[in-house]
Amino acid sequence: MDYKAAGVDVQAGRDFVERIRGSVDSTRRPEVLGGLGGFGGIMRLPEGMRQPLLIAGTDGVGTKLELAQMHQQHRGVGIDLVAMCVNDVITSGASPLFFLDYMATGALTPSAMAEVVEGIADGCRQSGCTLLGGETAEMPGFYPAGRYDLAGFCVAVVEESELIDSQRVQPGDRIIGIASNGVHSNGFSLVRSVLNSAEATADTTYGSEGRRLIDDLLCPTRLYPSLVKCLLDGDIEVHGMAHITGGGLPENLPRCLPEGTAAVIDPSSWPRPALFNWLQSNGAIPEQDMWQTFNLGIGFCLVLPDHQASSAMAICQSSGFQSWAIGEVSTGPDRSTPQLIGIPA
Repeated sequence: MDYKAAGVDVQAGRDFVERIRGSVDSTRRPEVLGGLGGFGGIMRLPEGMRQPLLIAGTDGVGTKLELAQMHQQHRGVGIDLVAMCVNDVITSGASPLFFLDYMATGALTPSAMAEVVEGIADGCRQSGCTLLGGETAEMPGFYPAGRYDLAGFCVAVVEESELIDSQRVQPGDRIIGIASNGVHSNGFSLVRSVLNSAEATADTTYGSEGRRLIDDLLCPTRLYPSLVKCLLDGDIEVHGMAHITGGGLPENLPRCLPEGTAAVIDPSSWPRPALFNWLQSNGAIPEQDMWQTFNLGIGFCLVLPDHQASSAMAICQSSGFQSWAIGEVSTGPDRSTPQLIGIPA
């Protein structure tokens, strides 16, 4: 017996590393030392920082992977992996520095794995961070052949004096919601249950435009780092930011609010995308569960002074991001329960 007979193809692993080398190199920042293949990635902090703080985050793609692998759409989940991490760390006002990925598979499928890494590299380029390293683990007998799981790790940096936390948020601040481009990477266990119940296929369409359902469900999570950079470079006084992931607005928006405040949200202030209407209708999903599971069209939120709302929204528009004034911060004893106007508790 040998390692290949046991299910691990070492040569295929070497070939895979060579195939992805160009994608990884395309994300290189000037602070990076060395190249792909070392035992650890090495990177300097950007020059000129006085009191740099490192912000770290980790996440995965969840059961969206099941749907992506079923329909052989691998590149998008690579972007998802980056987005789920970098969209978190930028809420502190930090700039993403580097990203690491971990892929585990039952048997290495070089073409599919390469597509995933190409997506990861694409997400890193869009976010301005380096794909500094990663690991691909071939684990026969633990994962089925051809199946894989992903995890990502991002480190960002911010000057301590420019850190954005909840301390400056105050009653009267405006809440700006920025559009998502679909379900992103949360709620897919429910999505898949609805698809099974509705007997949806790869050819199922929805909405007045007859859009293909699977394509919109697998649309990669939107990346917000470039927008946040434009806002901060434009001297917008951002008091808080929230990445709207699992748990929707009710669970994520309070994470950027201080004690003694609460969010008041007007759900009629933005149009709910037809994709969520299809899921609710075909799954008979109660309204409260929709709010607790999905982003419902809002992928990221800004909390800022009322007088800066119009300037921030103008920057969003010029950067290609649709936005709406969706609510405000009020006084409240419980920051964990945003008030949704017109939605029964």
